[in-house]
Amino acid sequence: MHAKGSARSALPESAERGELAADRALQVVLASLEDSKAEDIVTIDIVGKSALGDYMVVASGRSNRHVMAICDHLITDLKDEGLGSARIEGLEAGDWVLIDTGDIIVHVFRPEIREFYNIERMWAAPDLEEGTLH
Repeated sequence: MHAKGSARSALPESAERGELAADRALQVVLASLEDSKAEDIVTIDIVGKSALGDYMVVASGRSNRHVMAICDHLITDLKDEGLGSARIEGLEAGDWVLIDTGDIIVHVFRPEIREFYNIERMWAAPDLEEGTLH
């Protein structure tokens, strides 16, 4: 480990690598969603809130077809970036697709389905109570 790295944190080196991998995966996810014209993209940091991953990303597509296209593009981008194969649920219907990369959990909804489930509010609730979300 080089001198800069030793002053960075008290985390074990493997934890630092995991954090960097999660941040890199998040950047790939966000860039892919932007490129696919996903709407209302929200990133929620779930470190310490859940063992499911480090980040949850919620986005909307305008229609079933748009949701499926966003997800197909994201899956391809993840593979192209060497981030492995994600677990995917709901791609056939295109109402609510869940893509789990391990570090990042991505939910892509049709707007009315997103509004009904309102999952970002559920995950952000502890932050709202603490007054840390703006």
